[in-house]
Amino acid sequence: MIDSNKYGPWAVIAGGSEGVGAGFADLLAKAGLNLVLIARKPGPLEETADKVRAHGVEVRTLSLDLLADDAMDQIRTATADIEVGLLIFNAGANTYGHEFVSGDLDGFGGVITLNITRQLELAHHFGAAMKERGRGGIILLGSLAGFMGSEHQSIYAASKAFSRIFAEGLWLELQEFGVDVVELILGVTRTPAMVRAGLNFDIPGMIVQEAEDAAREGLEHLTDGPVWIAGGNYDAAVKRSGFPRAKMVKAASDAVKKMMGRK
Repeated sequence: MIDSNKYGPWAVIAGGSEGVGAGFADLLAKAGLNLVLIARKPGPLEETADKVRAHGVEVRTLSLDLLADDAMDQIRTATADIEVGLLIFNAGANTYGHEFVSGDLDGFGGVITLNITRQLELAHHFGAAMKERGRGGIILLGSLAGFMGSEHQSIYAASKAFSRIFAEGLWLELQEFGVDVVELILGVTRTPAMVRAGLNFDIPGMIVQEAEDAAREGLEHLTDGPVWIAGGNYDAAVKRSGFPRAKMVKAASDAVKKMMGRK
C-alpha cells in the first residue's frame, strides 16, 4: 500500500491518537514506517502508540496542544534527529463553533491557528526537507464542509476551503521534485470525536465512512492529488460546488441541522 523507501523511514501524524489518525498509524506501522504521533490527549495517544508498536516499529509520542505558542518548536525538537518522509495533517477541527458576529474573535482565531497556521508551518518545515531529498508525501485532511459556508461554523468551513486550495498549489510546486501532495476530503466519518458530538449516523441515505477505511483510502490515493474525495462523496462534492449558491447553502444547512438533531 505504501512505499517505505519513498515515504519513510518516519511519518509524522498530527492528530494521531484516535479515529482516522489512529487508522493511519496502524496502516503505516504495518508497512514498516516509524511514527511520530502528535495529539493533545496523552491517554488515547499512548494507547494508540502501544498498539502500533506491536508491529515492530519505533513510535515517538508528543502530547501537545497545537494551539500552544511553542508548538512548532516542540515538534522541531522532537523530530530533529530523524528523516520524515510523510506528513499527515489530521489535526484540523472546529474548536469554536458560534454565530460569527456575536462570537469571540479569539475563539475564531484558535480555529484559524489550528486549521491554517499550524498546517502551513508543518507543511513548510517538513516539505522543504522532502523537496531537498527528492521524495516524500504530504496528506492534508479536508472536509466536505470546505465546499460550502455553514452557520455556526463559518470559520471552520472557510479554513477547510483554504486547505483545499493550498493543497492544490503545494501539489503543483512539489510534484516535479518527487513529493506527492493530496488533500483527502472526508464526508461523514464515524470517529470517536463525532460520536462524542452526538452525530446521528443513522439518517436514511446518508453516506457514512469508517475511520479506518478513510485512512486506507487516503494512503491508496496519495499519488492521486491534488484532491481526492473519499468515501463515495464525489457527487456530493460536485453538487456542493454548484450554483445557485443561496439554494445550495440553505439546503446543506438544513441537512446539517437534521444530522445534529437541531431544528
